Amino acid sequence: MKQSLYILIALLAFSYSCKEKEVTTTTRTIEVITPQEMQQISQMDGVQLVDVRTPQEYSEGYIEGFQNIDFFSDTFSQEIEKLDKSKPVIVYCKSGNRSAKSAKKMKEAGFYKIYDLGGGITKWKLEGFEVKTN
Repeated sequence: MKQSLYILIALLAFSYSCKEKEVTTTTRTIEVITPQEMQQISQMDGVQLVDVRTPQEYSEGYIEGFQNIDFFSDTFSQEIEKLDKSKPVIVYCKSGNRSAKSAKKMKEAGFYKIYDLGGGITKWKLEGFEVKTN
């Protein structure tokens, strides 16, 4: 009887720990990151890179590899729906305000892991990282 009780407790503990891991991996998160962290994370396989500034701002200088999806565009919500919600995404803007709003919209749309460059491209440039121009 005592042995059956121990087995039951072990099974319940195992079952609970598996459920806990499942919840953790499906939690939607937004993480504000530094330029150094962004440089590392942007090299990960499958990460999606999004610049949410206007096309005019983008043409004045951008971070290589990032696609431009204008936060102020009427089609912003439709454009982010084209991204893979199961893969991580990095967003940035000029100073961090629009990217924070974009990250919130992405989270509400069902994205699971969103990285937001704190301070935007302004901070990126201040830290001495490269900006491309056309």
